[in-house]
This record gives sequence, structure tokens and C-alpha cells, in this order.
Amino acid sequence: MPSTLTPGALVRHPDRPDWGLGQVQSAIGSRVTVNFEHAGKLLVNADVVSLEEVDEAR
Repeated sequence: MPSTLTPGALVRHPDRPDWGLGQVQSAIGSRVTVNFEHAGKLLVNADVVSLEEVDEAR
């Protein structure tokens, strides 16, 4: 997990592109809460899933 995952960071789930763009709500240890466009607010275990950070300019 990138150490730069902080609230407000934009991410995508590598195995769930249909969830759309997500915004990190909180990151505590390996527990990352992300609000995805098409899936809502979900808790992601960053030890299992490597969220892909998205450049905000895209």
C-alpha cells in the first residue's frame, strides 16, 4: 500500500474497475475506507488489495 493514501486521495480498485473512481475517506493501518462512484463507501484491506492512486489531473 502506498504510504500516500490519505483522506482525499483518488484511487481505483484494480480488480473492480466497474466501481469507478474512489476517494479515500480514512486510512488507519491497513484499513482504508473509500467512497467509490458506483459502489458507495467500502472498507478495503490494503494488505490484500493494492489500490491504484489516480493523478487528480485525470
